Amino acid sequence: MDRNPVDARKRGRPTAAERAERLNELLDAAIRLFAARGLSSVTIDDIAAEARVAKRTIYTHFGDRTEIFLASVERLRERTMNQAPSTATLSELAEHIVLALHSDEAVGLHRLMIIEAANQPDLARSFYQEGPEGYIRQIRVRLSAENAALAEPLFSLLLGEAHRKRLLGLAPAPNVEAASKHAKSALATIGLHD
Repeated sequence: MDRNPVDARKRGRPTAAERAERLNELLDAAIRLFAARGLSSVTIDDIAAEARVAKRTIYTHFGDRTEIFLASVERLRERTMNQAPSTATLSELAEHIVLALHSDEAVGLHRLMIIEAANQPDLARSFYQEGPEGYIRQIRVRLSAENAALAEPLFSLLLGEAHRKRLLGLAPAPNVEAASKHAKSALATIGLHD
């Protein structure tokens, strides 16, 4: 007799760490499905089955597919910011941003948003606020008042042609060394240094 994948998990009330891990697994499963099939082709049932959670878990924590997508974008930004603490130099933050936004996960989310943007302008707006605008704010915090206007150009350079190649599947995700080189080049291009 086949058991329901949800039933295969440990019985009883999960710990806070287990709940957080399950939510991360859920978001990872959703991203895989969205990237493979598109936002509108993926159902809550699909996500629940892929993540091995009950649909109720999805509705309780996120609501609908759109909210799951936006939670994925926000989680990526939060992970990046947590890896680059407030004590990180501008160069370290830039390196973390390159690593995050050129990752397979981020590229998949970006491709999906490009496809969905025309039909879902509110989603596109939220994506921008949770993603790019959030990174730009974090860069601005690390810049002096006189250089604050350079936050947006720096963010653009951290993506650049390398990101376009990633979106088109023409280049692999960068390793730490390549991300550091890209970040330092972007900073030097606009005359910023740590």
